[in-house]
Amino acid sequence: MDISVEVQQALKTAQPVVALESTIISHGMPFPQNLETANAVENIIRAAGAVPATIAILEGRIKIGLSQHELKQFAQQDSQIKVSRRDLPLVLSQKQSGGTTVAATMICAGLAGISVFVTGGIGGVHRENEKTMDISADLMELAQTNVAVVCAGIKSILDIPRTLEFLETQGVPVIGFKTDEFPAFYTPSSGSKVHSRLDTPEEIARCMKIKWELGLSGGIVIGNPVKQEDAMDDTLIEEAITAALKEANENKIEGKDVTPFLLERINQLTEGKSLESNIALVCNNARLGAKIAVAFQAQL
Repeated sequence: MDISVEVQQALKTAQPVVALESTIISHGMPFPQNLETANAVENIIRAAGAVPATIAILEGRIKIGLSQHELKQFAQQDSQIKVSRRDLPLVLSQKQSGGTTVAATMICAGLAGISVFVTGGIGGVHRENEKTMDISADLMELAQTNVAVVCAGIKSILDIPRTLEFLETQGVPVIGFKTDEFPAFYTPSSGSKVHSRLDTPEEIARCMKIKWELGLSGGIVIGNPVKQEDAMDDTLIEEAITAALKEANENKIEGKDVTPFLLERINQLTEGKSLESNIALVCNNARLGAKIAVAFQAQL
């Protein structure tokens, strides 16, 4: 594992650090929007008083914090591997490169001693999972790895009520930031209630500290709704999701290929509006994540 000088120094001097995943760069957005978003998110975190640590796998090494050169090179590569928990030993042993999912980023952040992680949306229970048994490894990681994850909920291509039930069974607190409803990625509300609502970064940081001091292993999900002005129209996005899911089924797209296919197809069907919303919500999450990291570090 290679930790950048900036992140190493921050960890040594007890500065707040925010982990960032890299599948959003490799599989979530096209170039150059992926690079522009990655840079914007890092700048937002720095402006809020924290240090960003984008995590990726480069030639068999876990990288905690990418240089500008590494980030640009990574964003331009086409055939990146999507790396989750099961893939880490194989990708590292074969000296391959890839983007880390929520699960893999949590693992790497935990190894580096980073407690706050910002992403767009976490994985979840897929629709019709009673037929496919498709449940994201992100949920199991949240049950065992001590990292708080700031997200805009889960993508509405997934089954939100079943995802929340799964997280409850695994003992994962689901917090709504200034909301009583779990956000649905492109839209602020899903119709499903959160476990609890907290209205300040300090309250969330205190919850994190107490959870882990009690020895309660596992993460915390902080649902941060996309701002209303950046949200998608409910009907438009649901129509696009339904059409994209139908195409995925017809083309027999399965496993970890499903989400990248759906995101790309939904972006096409919404004429780029979903990508704009995606970028805005990631930036919004970065602002909150940095504030939480600052508040959490102040309590240590």
